[in-house]
Amino acid sequence: MGYKILCFGLICILFAFYIYTPVPENIEEPWKLRIMDAATKATSLMSMILEKIGLKRFDELFSILIKLDYTQPISDENVTVMDTTFNDIPVRLYLPKKKRESLRPAVIFIHGGAFVLGSYKQTPLDLLNRWTANKVDAVVVAVDPRLAPQYPFPVTHEDVASVAKFFLQDKILAKYGVDPNRVCISGDSSGGTLAAGVTQLIQNDPEFKNKLKAQALIYPGLQLIDLSLPAHQEFEHGPLLSKKLGIRLASLHLTQDKALPQAMMKNQHMPHGSMHLFKLVNWSTFLPEKYKKNHVYTEPILGRLNPSYSILLDSRLSPLAVNDSRLQNLPLTYILTCQHDILRDDGLMYVSRLRKVGVKVSHDHMEDGIHGALSFMTWPVYLQLGIRIKDKYINWLEENL
Repeated sequence: MGYKILCFGLICILFAFYIYTPVPENIEEPWKLRIMDAATKATSLMSMILEKIGLKRFDELFSILIKLDYTQPISDENVTVMDTTFNDIPVRLYLPKKKRESLRPAVIFIHGGAFVLGSYKQTPLDLLNRWTANKVDAVVVAVDPRLAPQYPFPVTHEDVASVAKFFLQDKILAKYGVDPNRVCISGDSSGGTLAAGVTQLIQNDPEFKNKLKAQALIYPGLQLIDLSLPAHQEFEHGPLLSKKLGIRLASLHLTQDKALPQAMMKNQHMPHGSMHLFKLVNWSTFLPEKYKKNHVYTEPILGRLNPSYSILLDSRLSPLAVNDSRLQNLPLTYILTCQHDILRDDGLMYVSRLRKVGVKVSHDHMEDGIHGALSFMTWPVYLQLGIRIKDKYINWLEENL
């Protein structure tokens, strides 16, 4: 009996050691973050065990837990909410009830989740889009693209582009009372990746060019080329989103081959023929000095994967890694970055590159920010950080859209 108690105690100690991550000193509600971080690491560990014994894919447990928080399209006194489809792709519409003589602005919103998780149905995102519709008096189109691994790249990107082009048709904008000169596309995390990629696509499409007034990117991931940026090194273990978890989930967007995430962890995933992209994501050139610290730049190692993944050269995966000529025509841009986030430097470099080519950019940096805070604006966590990010995003839309 004593031996069993001792073994159980050791297991508990090892588990606590596994899930423990120091919390940055400037975090506003550290005890909440500790609970969230521990829960994320415990879920990740359980997902890994279930995958090892062949019961579930790594992403499936996360997906099951997220779906517990799904909402129905329930209208309220301010906003009519309905689920429908645009080009056979699910969307949730938020239509303000206020009487208005002039045409309204509109926001196309894409949720995050590493291209494999999430939905506009999640309670915090449903509330975010309601608040946007009500406060900005805007039509909001929330998109639910098909997700990996069931639908690998580029399906998710194509779905978002299809919805955006459908909605931007003059007859559709007129149907919903939308001003064709006041449409924004936005997204958080991988939703920011999708929003940035679709914005580039639309601005370079003669049929739709200049139909987007703005893009809003909230802690976006903007490149998969160099995965050893200062933020990747400083926040490798989190809080909340660790480098290993982010890569494990995002790699499912491309393949279920375990060799790819292993190579990505070592920054050895890029194929031969991709060296020309390195200068476009070189943090030693584009990252503000205060974030470089004592880090030393080293290029990613080429050609270590067999077979190689030439798909990694596709700019839809790395909107940051395009030439200046594709950036200079982009619309008004809002970018929000978080200090304690492995994706921090992607957003910071995009700000630098866009400003360099003359794009008007508004940038908010949350010094106490963590990745995914918008997903924690409701019970049982309710982070004040998420509320502040929501307010900054909506205030920018009010002033600029």
